[in-house]
Amino acid sequence: QKIDGFGASLLEAGLICINSLLPAEQEAILRALFDPKEGAGFSAMKTVIASTDFMSAGPFYSYDPVQGDVAMKHFSIARDLGPNGLITFIKRARRYGNFVLQAPMDYPPDWMLFDVDTKQDVNPKYYDSLARYYLRYLQEYQKNGIFIDYLSLFNEPGVYTKIPYTEIRDLLRDHVGPLLDKSGLRTKVMLSESDDREDAYRNYPIVLDDPRARKYVAVAPYHGYDFKNYDKMAELHQRFPDIPLWMTEVCYAYEAGTPRTMPLPRYDFDDGDFWGNQIFNDLEASTSAWIYWNMILDEKGGPWSVSYVHGNPDPNVQHPVVIIDRQKKKVTYTGLYYYLAHFSKFVRPGALRVQTVGSQDGVRVMAFKAPEGGMVTELMNSGKADAEVSLSWHGRLAYLKLPAASITTALWKP
Repeated sequence: QKIDGFGASLLEAGLICINSLLPAEQEAILRALFDPKEGAGFSAMKTVIASTDFMSAGPFYSYDPVQGDVAMKHFSIARDLGPNGLITFIKRARRYGNFVLQAPMDYPPDWMLFDVDTKQDVNPKYYDSLARYYLRYLQEYQKNGIFIDYLSLFNEPGVYTKIPYTEIRDLLRDHVGPLLDKSGLRTKVMLSESDDREDAYRNYPIVLDDPRARKYVAVAPYHGYDFKNYDKMAELHQRFPDIPLWMTEVCYAYEAGTPRTMPLPRYDFDDGDFWGNQIFNDLEASTSAWIYWNMILDEKGGPWSVSYVHGNPDPNVQHPVVIIDRQKKKVTYTGLYYYLAHFSKFVRPGALRVQTVGSQDGVRVMAFKAPEGGMVTELMNSGKADAEVSLSWHGRLAYLKLPAASITTALWKP
């Protein structure tokens, strides 16, 4: 099981929060998140294609709102180049570390839909136009120094556009895939990002069982909002072993309701143990990358945008990796940050998960062969008391004391 990376999402809301601080504090946060030596070294990141629910308050937007502009003559990413823009955020993050970048889309321009108010499915007569929309996005970002490694056609189609997977298959097979091939871009395609694991298990075979569509799919991403059904991902991987699985979005949110933990955001360190177990669960189910949703939010769990017709409610309070209190100018690294950092900092892209033998009550263990040799072992003690464990590898033996409610990384040199 090859590991592709760990990280979170680069969204307007996060940069708005960062920009509320003094310059030195801004750089300290970016270093703590992306520097592989001094920080967490996030290595797999998500951004978005145009509007999302976590950006400045309004309004909902696309890169080409001009009705019927099938040739994309009015396509513009000018917003993303601004002080709170996505390209600005990505460039600032990459000053501290390198990472692969994937980008899904909540909605195409409204004029490509049958009707934004009643039937939000993409009208097939605009499939070629939508393919050109994706291509222009990739090209314009590349012109501005940002290469998108993975294009994900739709974000949660069951929630947003309501486009069925039979149509996603046809769009990819007959329009997006061939156009990307013709363009010469090296960007790879992800399947649309499922609402949850059950959704992925049920719908991804519709696309992957068609060899003409499957040849364009490099990764099968899914969201973790069911907080269960990990076995379904393991089964999906067994069925399509050549397609890596990525968990590309999960978070606390009032509406999600699982787990129902209020108020948000959370400041208690116990948050970390919950997310550490989620990471273990997904990796044990054959996942190759793990990406949280909001990397940075403020003390109110925002800012968020509101567009009821596009599925963005008010309020939409969520929990981030890092909390920036914009009023008090205070930065809090959550328990989630530290648990996720143990994986992102030490389990680098290219690592291989290997089998471990043995167990101890309350302790979870996972081991990885490092790309440069040696072994990385992640140990979680979720118990209320310290735990003593022994590790052996190739005749070497180590004894470790794991504090209660903690995560520990043990490194074996080559």
